[in-house]
Parts: sequence; structure tokens; C-alpha cells
Amino acid sequence: MSTANLIKMANQIAQYFANEPDQQQAVLSVRNHMQLYWTPGMRKELLAWQTANKGADLHPLVQTAVSEAGWEA
Repeated sequence: MSTANLIKMANQIAQYFANEPDQQQAVLSVRNHMQLYWTPGMRKELLAWQTANKGADLHPLVQTAVSEAGWEA
């Protein structure tokens, strides 16, 4: 899957949870969704891209969720 598609999907997930009043819960929900439904390869690719590009183009919830997830690139 292309990185552009991963970014788009991650941002869509974040948009879904963005209205959660508790931002920590929103971050956790984004991270949990990606942990449950994304393959390890998809997560690693997004993490590598975020690291290389300083999270540009990623919703802030995704940036935080990926940074705190402990996934390895």
C-alpha cells in the first residue's frame, strides 16, 4: 500500500475520533484502531514516514498516537 494511502486512512480515522471530548481517549482510540485493523507492515511504514517527515500532513491525533504507540520502524 502506498504511503499516501496510509496517510489518508490514518487521517480519516483521526477525523472520526476528533470530536471525542477527552483528547487522551481520542489518541488511544486512534492507536487502538490502527493496532487492531492495520498490519504491522502498515504501522511500520507510517511510523517510518512520520519519523522522516516530522509528521507533516498527519492529523495531530495520528501524530500523537503513532509517537506514543511504541511501534518499531
